[in-house]
Amino acid sequence: MERYDIAIVGSGPAGLEAAINAKIRNKSFILFGSKDLTTKLLKAPKVNNYLGFYGKTGAEIKGEFEKHLEFMGVELTPERINAIYSMGDYFALMVNEKMYEAKTVILATGMSYSQPLKGEEEFLGKGVGYCATCDAPLYKGKVVTVVGYNKEAEEEANYVSELAAKLYYVPMYTGEYKLNSNIEIVEDKPVEILGDDHVNKLVLSKQELITDGIFVLKDSVSPGQLVPGLQIEDGHIKVDRSMKTNLKGCFAAGDCVGKPYQYIKSAGEGLVAALSAVSYLDGNR
Repeated sequence: MERYDIAIVGSGPAGLEAAINAKIRNKSFILFGSKDLTTKLLKAPKVNNYLGFYGKTGAEIKGEFEKHLEFMGVELTPERINAIYSMGDYFALMVNEKMYEAKTVILATGMSYSQPLKGEEEFLGKGVGYCATCDAPLYKGKVVTVVGYNKEAEEEANYVSELAAKLYYVPMYTGEYKLNSNIEIVEDKPVEILGDDHVNKLVLSKQELITDGIFVLKDSVSPGQLVPGLQIEDGHIKVDRSMKTNLKGCFAAGDCVGKPYQYIKSAGEGLVAALSAVSYLDGNR
């Protein structure tokens, strides 16, 4: 398995700037993100505080970002990271049934993730998971609940339903669902996850579901959930001026490290994070 020098998680201005500078510094890297780069940028009606891009819409700036990536030969891997584990001298990044390895990580996840359910963090790894296709074999013949925040969650639910004795699907969005016939759709709002040493119940606003496991499938999870042991302060990743986190070899940049939530600030921090990661790698040769 290839072990990259740098893994960059997030394709907003911070992540893209980090990737460009990793390329300039001739480091092997992988950039994870969305083909749309960032939804926040697409929705911006007009941007005037990004030096050199005055009077442009977010969509126009996105187009310029894409041209820059193409010019630099920077490729995007459109996959969602479900968990990142520090393994000592490298990091393991989990994407469903696949795993990537990198000597350093730059977190540029933004602030678009939803707040965890009550009990979600408490039971993480004790019946609560974020990758249904990874952990499905653990629930063969058992009752499973999938809380899906997007259409992609339906594919994972269908896979789990082939192994589970019973599967409940709780959609957090509206529309038509392409689910296997043996899946029971529960259109209700989840409130709290309960259990003893392990999950045994999902409380919704109108009912309760007895379940052996719960998969919460979101567009993205909070950094504290994504990276076990990561220090969070006032809802943001705690970093120093060089964008170092409390985890050796892990850096962060952009909205996820604090206000102001501005594109130009995020890009600057992405640059600093990349240079800090390069310095860390060169120092460990």
